[in-house]
Amino acid sequence: MLVALVDTLKQLRYQIAHLDDGTLNSEYPELATFIQQVALTVTESESDLKFLYQFLYVYGRKSEATYSRFRNELERFYLWSWLIAEKSVFELKREDIEAYVDFMVEPDRKWASTSVQWRYKDEQGIRRLNQNWRPFMLKESTASQQTLSAMFTALNVFYKFSLLEEKTFANFVPVVKKNSPYLVVQSQIQIPDTLSDIQWEYVFGVTRDLCEQNPDLERNLFTLACLKGLYLRISELSERPQWSPVMSHFWQDNDGFWFLRIMGKGNKLRDVTLSDDFVEYLKRYRLYRGLPALPRVDEAEPLVHKIRGQGGMTVRQIRRLVQQSFDYAQQSLLDDGFKDDAEQLGAATAHWLRHTGATHDAQTRPLKHLSEDLGHAKIATTDQIYIQTNIKERAKSGAKRKI
Repeated sequence: MLVALVDTLKQLRYQIAHLDDGTLNSEYPELATFIQQVALTVTESESDLKFLYQFLYVYGRKSEATYSRFRNELERFYLWSWLIAEKSVFELKREDIEAYVDFMVEPDRKWASTSVQWRYKDEQGIRRLNQNWRPFMLKESTASQQTLSAMFTALNVFYKFSLLEEKTFANFVPVVKKNSPYLVVQSQIQIPDTLSDIQWEYVFGVTRDLCEQNPDLERNLFTLACLKGLYLRISELSERPQWSPVMSHFWQDNDGFWFLRIMGKGNKLRDVTLSDDFVEYLKRYRLYRGLPALPRVDEAEPLVHKIRGQGGMTVRQIRRLVQQSFDYAQQSLLDDGFKDDAEQLGAATAHWLRHTGATHDAQTRPLKHLSEDLGHAKIATTDQIYIQTNIKERAKSGAKRKI
């Protein structure tokens, strides 16, 4: 049986106390029984759990969003280590971490649920486990780059903390990440004005996590998805005298592919393709607004709505939404010890999201397709900005030319 190891941030200090004074059985009976069973094969399971609580307490004090993200990643890592590898998390070697990455890419379906489930609920003063809870959400596709990046970040921070606390002697995560066959390798030549992987992970991930506390942040989340996932400019999302972006501008062709009709620079219309991942966030946003999951052809609802008032949002208002998410991410990066990334994020603007999305997708999409979705008049513009050629090698070969 799979058991949730960690409750909410509010309950964490009680879990720590119960584990320390041996009263876990009276307050968390299913968890206590589970730890006893695991201890038959992993004798250090209770010690492992105490350290996990210590780590989450340290990182959760200032940021509940960070707590939730690290809890989810590390909880399933612990369960895999105990139940599948049958080792303490501090006994795992490089090949074990690699095996866990393989498991992350294709988890056992028994470890996944079809919906978000609560973990524990009070029942006459006892925290009772939800038997339907699972560590993963069931998905048809394999783990995304964003999911894998979040996993590597959590494990890396955890083992760095373990080294400082002298709980372990090595951190194998960086070398596993460097040689992972599942991650898209970025060029060493960085294009200006883009977010790094970890910066984007925090911008999007922290906003998504905070939606649980403040549902109105779903609007921020959808805006981020549009700017990065569809390569949009803020002006293309905003209310303008000659154009009002509305939900009916989403349309589906006869083959089932979705598009968004956009008015870009020079009042030129273009149809941007929607990824399957984006469609899921579109559904999520519309359900938050009380709309049907998918748009209708006659729907006049604004694309990005105002909380108060009628109509769509202006450029300045949308920019504020993005900046709000940037601020949340910057603080979370600082809390987690990523000072350089936080400082660099402080200089970012909303337009960086368009560059970030295009730069990332340029590694896998045909140049012509990318250029059309970006709205570039010439394919050479896309090539010049987003295709990362080896500039140094080209310069060396060019230096040998004769007049």
